[in-house]
Amino acid sequence: MNAYTYILKCSDNTLYTGWTSNLEKRLRAHNQGKGAKYTRTRLPVTLVYFEVYETKKEAMSREFAIKKLSRSQKERLIALNPIIEEEA
Repeated sequence: MNAYTYILKCSDNTLYTGWTSNLEKRLRAHNQGKGAKYTRTRLPVTLVYFEVYETKKEAMSREFAIKKLSRSQKERLIALNPIIEEEA
């Protein structure tokens, strides 16, 4: 099983960090207002960063570490690892 640590950009330009075992399903849940309480009033959200781990424990540890970063440190992390959307 893979686990993911991710950062979302909310409609109010704030950043939200979380972890999941199914990234697509979790992003869909956030945008349907069924995700974290924080994101429910800041829809829509956009996935701007993610990392893949082998275990839930690793993903949760990384989530905790990212949450301790400053906004500028998170923005740098995102800028250095852009998500490249595939064309359909």
